[in-house]
Amino acid sequence: MRRSPALPFDLSGIHLQPGQGLARQLYQALRERILDGRLAGGTRLPASRELAALLGISRNTVTRALDQLYAEGYVNGRVGDGTYVAALTRQRPAPVAAFAPAAASPALQLLHNHHLAMPAAGAPRAFRIGVPAFDLFPFETWSRLQARFWRKPSLARLGYGDPAGDLQLRELIAAYLRNSRGLTCEAPQVLITCGSQQAISLCAQLLIQPGGRVAIENPGYRAAGHAFAVAGAQLCGVAVDGDGLDVDALQRLNDCRLAYVTPAHQYPTGVTLSLPRRLALLEWAKRVNGWIIEDDYDGEYRYSGTPLAPLAALDDQQRVIYIGTFGKLAFPALRLGYLVLPPALAESFARRQALEIRHSEVGTQAVMAEFIAAGHFQRHVRRMRQAARSRRDALIEAWPQAIPGCSPLPKVEAGLHLSIRVESLARERELIGAARAAGIEMNPLSDYWLPGSEAAENARAGLVLGFAAVPEAQIVEAAQTLRRAWKL
Repeated sequence: MRRSPALPFDLSGIHLQPGQGLARQLYQALRERILDGRLAGGTRLPASRELAALLGISRNTVTRALDQLYAEGYVNGRVGDGTYVAALTRQRPAPVAAFAPAAASPALQLLHNHHLAMPAAGAPRAFRIGVPAFDLFPFETWSRLQARFWRKPSLARLGYGDPAGDLQLRELIAAYLRNSRGLTCEAPQVLITCGSQQAISLCAQLLIQPGGRVAIENPGYRAAGHAFAVAGAQLCGVAVDGDGLDVDALQRLNDCRLAYVTPAHQYPTGVTLSLPRRLALLEWAKRVNGWIIEDDYDGEYRYSGTPLAPLAALDDQQRVIYIGTFGKLAFPALRLGYLVLPPALAESFARRQALEIRHSEVGTQAVMAEFIAAGHFQRHVRRMRQAARSRRDALIEAWPQAIPGCSPLPKVEAGLHLSIRVESLARERELIGAARAAGIEMNPLSDYWLPGSEAAENARAGLVLGFAAVPEAQIVEAAQTLRRAWKL
């Protein structure tokens, strides 16, 4: 716009685009000039008629823009004397100091040391950890059920719901666990969560006193350890061998009344907790009046016989808290998991859930309930188990037989990943680095150990590979790529 000597401020730079809300554009242009000081407090604005003529727009447009500035306090009127820019007190902001964990609150300091790494980006590729064959999910069926729910949802389901979750879904989960996993439970014991990680966090918040000791598998699921540490726990790593958690070592811990375990398919080694140790673990919980958190993240994937009964199915003392997830059967982005709680804890956990997120999103719960009730879920579980077995077999067949410094591929009877021992940390870094440079994902086993672990450094080395994320052809191609990258 042209500069007018009759005005106390410069209109240049105000370019209003027809058809894009002229009043809004003018409001934003004037507001910006007031905030950055180009229109100082006390400056008299021209009359609306004059401003409209200068800008070539209607007076009504100018009036609407000025009314918005009036409403938000940027301008004010003096009776019989026109419109003036309000006197705004503006101070130059002080420079923001760089974040220093040492000067932060204790909670922020804990988060600085205990947080989740960013997930791998992009579509799944070999050999990504923790990802099922979600390329096989029946999205057409899911979208049809979702559309049916949202086309005319029950008004009763659109308000604030039960913090424990949708009752129909909880009833169906309890029935599924009774029939397929041998876990005796009822709907009031089931609490719906936003995935298994939120379930772990709830346990940490309610079962840990600041400074209390928590036994976790070492190596183990570090994200669980982070959740316990942020809640104020002292982490006690317990060794894992071919039979799972060393329960004798657990029993030697003083003042420890909470243990987190992955008995069906230990994360990340892949071993299964033996029956004698399962019974000993339950006896430990009874003796110390403690709790066991059982994370059954991929327990449905068993390739010889039926899936093992959960530890919770053996518990006659109500000391086991069971965590399940749909993320390893559907897809992780679903963010739908659940807790099966001893009756004595169910109400307290529901109350804490209400404070945390009020309740999980209603539509996903309702659609999953219908997905299970109509039989789609059970068919999908069978299909996913078959696909994971086929992808496991493809990896076993294509994997290089002799890799210098590597143990042979272990026998894989369960789960969605496997772990291979490596002779040293130096060799682990060499193999991982070459694989990643070639576009192949795998994790170093050394990342799963607690800092300061007693195990010798080289005993921590290994490779952790997921085998369910991509179809068989991509697995074979990735194995061939590794042969070239590792110069085999």
